[in-house]
Amino acid sequence: MSSDVDAIVIGSGAGGLAAAVALARAGKKVQVFEQHYLPGGWCHSFPLEGFQFSPGVHYIGALDEHGFLRQVYEGLGVSEDLVFLELNPDGYDHVQIGQEKFDIPRGRELYAERLKQRFPSEAAGIDRYLEDMHGLAKELMGGLRMRGLRDVPKFATSRTVRFGHRPLARYLDGITKDPLLRAILTIQAGDHGMPPSTCPTAMHAAIVAHYFKGGYYPRGGARSLPKAFLKQLRRHGGNIKLRTAVERILVEDGTAVGVRLADGTEVRADVVISNADPGITFGELVGPEHTPAKVAKRLQKTTWSISGISLFFAVDMDVRAAGLDSGNVWYSKTPNIEAFYDLVKRKDLSGLTSLPGAFLTTTTLKDPSKRRDDLHTMEAFCFVGMEPFAKWKDSTHEDRPADYEAEKARLTDLMFDTLHDITPGLRDHTVFHALGTPLTNRFYVNSTEGNLYGTDKRLRQIGPFAWKTRTAIPGLHMVGASTTGHGVAGATMSGLFAAKDILGCRLDELLDAKGPSLQTYPCEDPTSWPQELQPQRGPRPGMTEAAPVG
Repeated sequence: MSSDVDAIVIGSGAGGLAAAVALARAGKKVQVFEQHYLPGGWCHSFPLEGFQFSPGVHYIGALDEHGFLRQVYEGLGVSEDLVFLELNPDGYDHVQIGQEKFDIPRGRELYAERLKQRFPSEAAGIDRYLEDMHGLAKELMGGLRMRGLRDVPKFATSRTVRFGHRPLARYLDGITKDPLLRAILTIQAGDHGMPPSTCPTAMHAAIVAHYFKGGYYPRGGARSLPKAFLKQLRRHGGNIKLRTAVERILVEDGTAVGVRLADGTEVRADVVISNADPGITFGELVGPEHTPAKVAKRLQKTTWSISGISLFFAVDMDVRAAGLDSGNVWYSKTPNIEAFYDLVKRKDLSGLTSLPGAFLTTTTLKDPSKRRDDLHTMEAFCFVGMEPFAKWKDSTHEDRPADYEAEKARLTDLMFDTLHDITPGLRDHTVFHALGTPLTNRFYVNSTEGNLYGTDKRLRQIGPFAWKTRTAIPGLHMVGASTTGHGVAGATMSGLFAAKDILGCRLDELLDAKGPSLQTYPCEDPTSWPQELQPQRGPRPGMTEAAPVG
């Protein structure tokens, strides 16, 4: 039977859209199916009561002049429709441990200098730490491999082999004993979701080095990313259908041949690319009858990353005067960063009376063009597991029971109590708020157990041990946070690797667009932006469509 399209992509996250655009630019007929009414997966933005929030994109690295992600955006042509705003270079991440504060600046050398000014007796360890983070990341990006006997010495002496596999906490034992310094060096673990006691040092290095040259936020919020990709997709003949759930991946004679949609329609294709995580891809879409035994066994052993509670809110206060800027705030009540992840292990949150800390970001300071009415939108997060919410998993999103709503209200209070330690008065100036839970993640993004980062990033599930983009089922490829890497950068690269395999070409052959250079401007100085991009004063129409958080 002939195919209806060359390629079907299930889901419109960063990985799915990268694959779709790369294939469409190569002349393939591509169809994307997205179950949500908003495209983007974790890169979507949603409106609530006239405010816009972006739950999965808070900053992106590697967009400097020679950054690899900049090269990807320019090479796919999406730079034509993207503008990025650089977070405060003097502190793209602000760390607050109790009342102690430290700003992580753009530039590895400046970061080292600032750390050594604060911890002069730890200078040697600081230099070693930052050199190791840089070296590990460089080895990982360079694809450290042993291709023959002559590579044995280089491979055996590499940082990746010597200590990249060690838990971060154990590695830091050889760097410093100072609890505050250790807290500063590990609090960004929230970007990969693994506690220092179990996180492979190489994984942490990849995150730390990703931001060595600063952090950026897409102008217009996260939705600007799928919007730019979809423009490229359509320019090259591709298409996306929203509110269109895939019910089943069709497998015939052991080969993926298309999909069946929730309404029963079957669409056939030469290849199928799933942007769903392995739990959804094999556990639900392929089905046990077509899942190879080895894959089924691996799926049983797969563990998922942390989830979280997400507070979306708006305030009528002067947040800049209150000490906030475009930089994110990582807050921990104590130097014990492990407490963030101990909370994830709790099976029940009913006895919880306080939170160990939180992540806070002010999106209207990252993108001052978002609003014209002096209100500010903010997003805050704290990590939890799915288990405390499992008793409500069979309820419908539109009709959660009263005790679930009561628990959300209680957790909202705890979040505001915690945020008071960062910026006193936020609660009193809040004009709108809504809380999301792991069940919210599961509903909108269709992630197994409401996970934030796909599989958890322990040693046996990253790098060469991660799920491959080419699956054991011919014709079926998988992209996203459980494969090549997580976050916007990792997921985007997974889509390119899948497209490369499908087309049988080199990676650089996918990135041959002659589009404009990616535009980047400073968050902190909108007056330096081009006139047409500068924030405007006066009333701004509210967004009428609401996506309830539940």
